[in-house]
Amino acid sequence: MRAVTSLMRAHQLVLAELDAIVKPYGLTFARYEALVLLVFSRNGSLPLSKVGERLQVHPTSVTNIIDRLEKSDLVTRRPNPNDGRGVLAEITEQGRRVAEKATADLMGAEFGLGALTTEQHDSLFATLRDLRLAAGDFAEEEA
Repeated sequence: MRAVTSLMRAHQLVLAELDAIVKPYGLTFARYEALVLLVFSRNGSLPLSKVGERLQVHPTSVTNIIDRLEKSDLVTRRPNPNDGRGVLAEITEQGRRVAEKATADLMGAEFGLGALTTEQHDSLFATLRDLRLAAGDFAEEEA
């Protein structure tokens, strides 16, 4: 129980710090993650279903995230040419600029893990990797 409680509290603390860092850009960390996902996609766009799959969030959450990004002119929606019923989320140039600036700020804050040493980062990653692997979050060859 002690380990789980500590893990959950650490998650809350780190997420609160990350949200505070990206707030000046009109983002939450969840919206930032969606922007970065689009930045690294091949064409700057992905089907909404892929966004949800890759971020591991419910379709309703994807819709909410993309709605907010679209209202801020960071993302646009367009029909998916490969699927007549599907919709693509596409990052705008403004979205790319915001993602770049927010990333620089997050990197400057060491993504909320600045209190840890490099060795602690490595240890934390290895521990969480084992937990995620055992839960089937990804396959061994993806690691």
